[in-house]
Amino acid sequence: MYRLKLTIWCTLFLFSSAANAALEIEISGGGAQQVPIAIVPFAQGNVQENMANIIGADLRRSGMFRVLETGGIVNRPTDVTQIKYAEWAALQAQAIAVGSIDVLPGNRLKVSFKLADVLKQSQLVGMEYNIAPNQLRLTAHKIADVIYQKLTGEIGNAASRIAYINKAKGHYALQVADADGENPQTVVYSAEPIISPSWSPDGTKIAYVSFEKKKPVIYIQSLMTGQRIVLANFKGNNSAPSWSPDGTKLAIVLTYAANSQVYTINADGTALKLLTKSSAIDTEPSWSPDAKWIYFSSDRGGSPQIYKVSALGGEAQRVTFEGNYNLSPHFSPDGKLLAMIRNDGGKFRVALQDLTNGQVQLLSEGGQDESPSFAPNGRMILYATRIGVRGTLAAVSTDGRVKQRLSESGGDVREPTWGPLLN
Repeated sequence: MYRLKLTIWCTLFLFSSAANAALEIEISGGGAQQVPIAIVPFAQGNVQENMANIIGADLRRSGMFRVLETGGIVNRPTDVTQIKYAEWAALQAQAIAVGSIDVLPGNRLKVSFKLADVLKQSQLVGMEYNIAPNQLRLTAHKIADVIYQKLTGEIGNAASRIAYINKAKGHYALQVADADGENPQTVVYSAEPIISPSWSPDGTKIAYVSFEKKKPVIYIQSLMTGQRIVLANFKGNNSAPSWSPDGTKLAIVLTYAANSQVYTINADGTALKLLTKSSAIDTEPSWSPDAKWIYFSSDRGGSPQIYKVSALGGEAQRVTFEGNYNLSPHFSPDGKLLAMIRNDGGKFRVALQDLTNGQVQLLSEGGQDESPSFAPNGRMILYATRIGVRGTLAAVSTDGRVKQRLSESGGDVREPTWGPLLN
């Protein structure tokens, strides 16, 4: 089974019919110490998007915040000068966010936002955004990330996107959605399978594999212009694209000269270079954040394990030793953690290896989990799982405390990948 999967990743997924609808997120668990925060409804006139709800949902989904109900508060401030701190302290809020949306000439909107410390009764940060109406959701996500960073000291993930594979009415689709599952967009639509999406580091392109030519070919699709190019259409199979951290190269897997081996290639399709040389199947390359190493899955030792090779080429070195089945390596942004899929007593689960001490932790609870992918701040891991006969997406925090399930009504989605933050 493993050999068939690694050869080309071309086994057709057993997708069910799925609608092009937003993913619904169920959250369980939370951080050890959640910050209680109040998000006061913005004064926003006729604007339809509920900014406070979007911001609150983003913070709640992170697992780091307890978003308080504000319905019992009569006086709802829209500026820090209007805050009656005693009321919010009685609600046990440690922080409070307020804001407003004003209509500007030329069909523009001004979004004003301020965050205050309830205990110190002082403003922590204030921002203004001059935006088009269709940027309201993105702006709400950015505000959530400002709050997250100010109160935790780390960047947030709300203003990022995810990509995944879906199938609707017999057609395969590569779709992109906001990190909260909203605003789904179909990037590529085909009657033939589409697999292995991979974000460029700047979030403007996605590399993927399509079978539209009756064989696996790697394409790069621009999300800005809609233009796409053929990256690799060599003899045999072309699969598993992975971008270098600077976006100038990709690691790919080809079979045209031997079994599945790892190569690098420039993003314009030039300068193909063989990296691994073995009689085994080497696949699923993943660049280290410092661009020095490419990690990959291989059965060269008899069972699938994770190995690494210099990005310049050379001898491969084994990385995983615990367990007899490990594959699908994916790095945390800081390069300290490696997510993978481990066969744990017949169950395929998301595992996390600390690369500084080698310790491994099992994070997911499913039996058929796949495709782990880190959030931009490294706090969450997105992956695909199977519930009954249907595939769905899930996420888990790197400490295992926060678990989420992203489900689409009647859908079956696979191969998620978490993109970078949006500017």
